[in-house]
Amino acid sequence: MSETAKEKRFLDALESLFTGAEVEGESGFVNLMRIKRKYFQSIRGTLMEAIDGRAEKQTSFREELFDKRYTFFSRYFCESGSIYFRHLPAFAKTYERVYADSEDMALSWKTRMLYYVKSDVLVRSMPVELRDRDNPEYAKRVYFDASEVEHKRNNEKREFMFEFSKVDNTKGWCVLNLNVCHSANGRKTKPDEIIKQARKGGVILSEDELEKAFRIFRLQTEADFFINKDARGFLREQFDLWLYQYMFQEETIFEQQRLTQLQALQHTAYDIIDFIAQFEDELLRAWEKPKFVRGVHYVVTLDKLPAELLKRITRHEGIKAQMKEWQQLGMVEKGFSLSPSPSGRGAGVREKWQHLPLDTKYFKDLELEIFDALGDLDEALDGELVHSENWQALNTLHKRYKGKVKCVHIDPPYNTDASAIPYKNNYKNSAWLSLMENRLQLSRNILTENGILCVAIDDIEYPNLQILLSKIHGNDSALGTVAVRSNPAGRSTPTGFSSSHEYALFFSKNIGVEIGRLQRTKMQYERYKEKDEAGSFEWVNFRKHGGLNAYRTARPRLFYPLYVSSKIRIPNMTWIEENKEWQIEDALQQNEIEVWPINDKGEEKTWKWGGETAANNLSELCAKPNKSGHMNVYMKSRMNEEGTLPTTWWDKKEYSASEHGTRMIANLFGDARGFSFPKSPHLVANCLITGRLEDGDVAGDYFAGSGTTAHAVINLNREDGGNRKYVLVEMGDYFHTVLLPRIKNVVYSKDWKDGKPVSHEGSSHFLKYYALEQYEETLRHARYEDGEQLEIDSLKSHFEQYVFFGDDKLAHAVKPLKNGKLNINLQDLYPDVDIAESLSNILGKPIRRRTANEVTFTDGTVEKTNPANMTEPEKQHFISLIKPYLWWGE
Repeated sequence: MSETAKEKRFLDALESLFTGAEVEGESGFVNLMRIKRKYFQSIRGTLMEAIDGRAEKQTSFREELFDKRYTFFSRYFCESGSIYFRHLPAFAKTYERVYADSEDMALSWKTRMLYYVKSDVLVRSMPVELRDRDNPEYAKRVYFDASEVEHKRNNEKREFMFEFSKVDNTKGWCVLNLNVCHSANGRKTKPDEIIKQARKGGVILSEDELEKAFRIFRLQTEADFFINKDARGFLREQFDLWLYQYMFQEETIFEQQRLTQLQALQHTAYDIIDFIAQFEDELLRAWEKPKFVRGVHYVVTLDKLPAELLKRITRHEGIKAQMKEWQQLGMVEKGFSLSPSPSGRGAGVREKWQHLPLDTKYFKDLELEIFDALGDLDEALDGELVHSENWQALNTLHKRYKGKVKCVHIDPPYNTDASAIPYKNNYKNSAWLSLMENRLQLSRNILTENGILCVAIDDIEYPNLQILLSKIHGNDSALGTVAVRSNPAGRSTPTGFSSSHEYALFFSKNIGVEIGRLQRTKMQYERYKEKDEAGSFEWVNFRKHGGLNAYRTARPRLFYPLYVSSKIRIPNMTWIEENKEWQIEDALQQNEIEVWPINDKGEEKTWKWGGETAANNLSELCAKPNKSGHMNVYMKSRMNEEGTLPTTWWDKKEYSASEHGTRMIANLFGDARGFSFPKSPHLVANCLITGRLEDGDVAGDYFAGSGTTAHAVINLNREDGGNRKYVLVEMGDYFHTVLLPRIKNVVYSKDWKDGKPVSHEGSSHFLKYYALEQYEETLRHARYEDGEQLEIDSLKSHFEQYVFFGDDKLAHAVKPLKNGKLNINLQDLYPDVDIAESLSNILGKPIRRRTANEVTFTDGTVEKTNPANMTEPEKQHFISLIKPYLWWGE
């Protein structure tokens, strides 16, 4: 291959790496790619000038420079272009090549420098170019039309099939158009038929090329991907390692000229890396920015509302939609009506309807009155449900919840096909650990100082998770691991075993935290039949039985006599260290018997207490002969009223995921709603109790699934009248089809059967639910102008300048008017944006009261929320508060 060809190959491949495939559509991300393409064209000349200054033309080194740089950067090419392009090309494949080794290391440096981006299944129509690396100017083009499936339900594990549509040559080249469908009723892709039809239209594809195009499309829907936290540092490090290996592959002695050439290789590679990092860092900044709160609604049971307000609600046009929801959830029958009387809260509503959950989405114009009726708004809340990707939620909420969550319980994907919760469960090893580490690190900040984390997991990732949790919380913060018999029937495993258990790992935020005690079983209560003024107890032998420490040789100070008559006394004794024994200074009195901790076999054991402790608690001891006539001493073992210490093996039938998880959801809704083996609320409740979730405490769960953690919290409050709260995060669309309806049903009635309430034993409840702006939405709404780039820092090279400093991002929601005033309209971004809640998160302050124009926080501060009613100075202050939502950069 000639020098010119190598140069062209490198530059064309570099452009492909930078800019990816041409894409149609309007979004911040597409604009970003267009700017990237244009900017590359603008710096291509600068890059070539730098190369010309380091490698003269018509030299062997110049050929080597292009060849070796191509060799290095080709490691980072994906099958159809850029390592940045979110929707297109094998994004995951790129990172698989960048980070994967022959062995996928569990806790390598790889996971620590990556953000794992968990997304829904995102299906988009897209073009694919199949290029020949030896002939990069030539490409075969395929267009996938996904319009039939792109608006279908997200997060589905359904197979795609492809059908021939047409060959389009209107743009001067032939494009094979394929329709994307969901496979159903045995329908399958017919590659031979597609190839045959494509050939008739002038597109010649081999079966391998067609399969490659299919693979590229499928990869875009599996775009759970990584963002590098330090792309510049990583790529420079990778290049230095590559250059080191390359240098020592040579057998020649390095002279000054050769060292200069190698430095030129490094410097030009650094220029390229600096440019790449600009765009990767822009994605990083957009990922890390806090996200707007959207679509806030509240659910409140009728017993919390005053009669006059209830009367207005019954006459509101939204009551029809509310009635329909209650009927669909199985709470009421057709023909049901409300008729509150004029006094009291919930007055006039029959007792069985007191806990009907009213959703304010049907009564938006009455929301402020409902808020006023409830008092201190966030303080009155029993729960908070957040529809969001969980890292985004933790990052956005961390100020408001910092140090406030007593117990975090999560049930993450188990990284195995056996975990049938509809997550995209394909996180393998370091990728899965990256997912977990990013989120566990953030969630540690929301724990109280004596907070406890409980993570459910099975055998596949248990060893790796144990190491990861120890790394984040510290080895001394491991409280224990419980094995739970959650699947008594067993489940087959690849090794042939039938697995019937999983684990619950407990870690504390700080050292010295005590776990909670569980309620005793009926059998355990029956042991404590005796009672005195101090409480219930049972008599147990005062002599130790098993273990090496039960012998005199191990604990000689616990080997001493008791003098027993009608009562027990401790003789005067002096410890003789050299003999390791007590010297008895008292003589036996009349009717006294000397009793030593010696069993019927003549083995010298020990007492359970030392002499001083026994002397101070003689009323807790008694003596009586056993069947063989040997005198035994007994002590009162008192029942701890708080409960019993949890064991490390839990096997109650109430922990069964099928009987008390899947079946419970089926009883709530009449069917299981697609959830297989969700956690039992009884199991989660005991995890929360072990995590010391007490009255007034907050429980957190950012892998909320079907909402079992909230269900468990409601049950605990129902049992003891407590006021525990919860905050749950879930990204799946079953947030609206399962999680929220489940909480509404559980609040209305304690027990359900086949989608109908068994009783009307409900709970007074008030919860808030909303969505957060997501990463995809940020990129879609961001504005990047492809104009001249600003030179911000004269000390930085052309490649290092922050390319996007002059771009609006989301700040186009703030427009300067001709009269010098500002027009702020966040509804231009999101019609359902909630300014009060967004301010609450960015300031870290809970809300006390909301009005149409302002919000009052619990610390007494007040902020304006309606830009239309703000003065210009108030607008400037408002912009300073919300700036992190709108613009990111240096």
